[in-house]
Order: sequence, then structure tokens, then C-alpha cells
Amino acid sequence: MDSKRLDLNLLVTLEALLVEQNVTKAAARLHLSQPAVSAQLSRLRDEFDDPLLIPAQRGMNPTAKAIELLDPLRRALDQVRATVATHRNFDPAKAQLTVTIACTDYLQAAVVKPLVMELRTRAPGVRVALRNLDTPQLEAQMARGDVDLALMTPEIAPPSFRTRHLFDERYVLIGRRNHPQLRDGITVEKFAQLEHVIVSLGGAGFVTPVDNALLALGHSRNVVLSAASFLFVPEIVSQSDFVALVPERLVHGRADKLQWIDCPFPVKGFAVGMVWHERSHGHSGQRWIRETVVALINAKTSNRRGPAEER
Repeated sequence: MDSKRLDLNLLVTLEALLVEQNVTKAAARLHLSQPAVSAQLSRLRDEFDDPLLIPAQRGMNPTAKAIELLDPLRRALDQVRATVATHRNFDPAKAQLTVTIACTDYLQAAVVKPLVMELRTRAPGVRVALRNLDTPQLEAQMARGDVDLALMTPEIAPPSFRTRHLFDERYVLIGRRNHPQLRDGITVEKFAQLEHVIVSLGGAGFVTPVDNALLALGHSRNVVLSAASFLFVPEIVSQSDFVALVPERLVHGRADKLQWIDCPFPVKGFAVGMVWHERSHGHSGQRWIRETVVALINAKTSNRRGPAEER
């Protein structure tokens, strides 16, 4: 039998015929006409080079080869049916799934950490693999299946990708609790004089767009430390007189060690969304993960703009 030419629907017909041992009953079971099932039986005989079912006084009797085929055939079809049912009706409590998420370290802390904690309770068989966001490579990574979901600014995603807005983020100025100079109403001049920690994702940079905006106001920021990761910043700020401009969600839940105020001049924020490839759009498990992310964001965000519909 040439498996490359085999119509898998024929195997479903063969199963029905072997169980019913009657063409009419098999046709009724399959919701097909009797001539259609008879034609498929003829094709099955050619494929297996065996009569499979022999006419008898009442119905049909299976051949020795047909009897051998029944159990492995049913096991194989049952596995296919179970796989299809799992993807249609995702049961998080029982599912075994690995989802690969690409994002920055900030979003690992702000979004992925709550997601993982939620999964341990609701979907213990779902594992999360984290990758650093590599925007130039993202399209190829998703096409290969190396990345299932990206958390990023949707506007810079390839236009063919599916997207969903999650929230709009803003920057806040953070310092340790009871920082002697960090208070509402701080002037731009005093802001510039504080000892700043900045994040340079490319490494070793001491200038960001904030410095350009500050320079336009006639001031230069006193940057004493350039960090390669946002996750490092709250810890060192909490143990020093350093300050830093960071995304607000990065410091949620850290009021015991940190305080934060608005920046004394406008600093542009950014949007955060989910991005995924068309290949995973209809997967029920992946869809459940995306909906769980949205639910977690909604539960922790007040006075926010509602997430946009998927596109």
C-alpha cells in the first residue's frame, strides 16, 4: 500500500465496515449513501490487496487480515480523534502544552511572571519557555514555530501578524523609600541633578531619548550608571540615592522599598500588545493562553484603555 496516496477518510470507512460488517449499516453510521461506501470498500480492497469483507448470508464476514487490522486501526483513529478534540476543546487542567514567549526583561516581570503563577494553579501541565525579543528575527522565528507569542509594541510588528493591544505604559521616576529629594513638584533642574540610572538595551549607552528631550529644555541629566536590564534597576535604586525612569508596571508591588512620582516634564510612553503568527491563531490552547494574559492584565489595571480586538 502506498501511504502517500492513501485517503485517510478511507480508514474511517474501514473501521465502520469492520465494526458493522454490513455496508448499509456502515453507510448509516457514516451518514453516507450505500453506493458511496461500496465504492470506498472497493478502493480499500485495492489498497490492502485483500477482500477485507466477504459477503455472507447475513451481512459480511471479515477476512483474517481485516481482523488483524481492526484493533490497531481503532487505536490509531481514537488517538487522532482525541488530538482533534483536545485542540477544539482545550482543558487547561489536563492539557500538556509548551508555549514559547518572546519579550523584553521588563515584560517578563510585568506580564509573564503573573501568567506563570496563574498557570501553576489553573494549568499545571502548561510550560512556558522565555526568549529574548529579537525583532529583526521574529518573523522567521514565528514562521518556524520557534516563538508562539511575542509581547511588544504592536506597531513595529510585521503587518501580516495578528495583534492585540494589552495596555498603554507610562514612565515614572523611582527612588528608595524616603528619598530626601524625591517629591512631587520636583523641578526639571533638580531632576537633572539627581544621580540617574538608565537602561541601555544595546549596552553601555549613556544617552536615551529622554536626554534629548531634557536637552531641549536646557538641561543635561547626571547619569551615573548604564544598566543592560530593567530588572536590575529597582534593586540598586532601593539601596541607594539613585533614581531612574522606568515603566510603571515594573515597580507594582514594591511600595515597601520604593517610591515613585511623575516625571517633571513630558516623557512619551509606549503601547504593549501581543503578537502572534497566523499558524497559531486557531489553536485552542494558544488562544486560551492569550485570553488568560488579557484577563490578568484587565484584573490588575484600572482606568485603562480597553484592549483592541484581534486582527
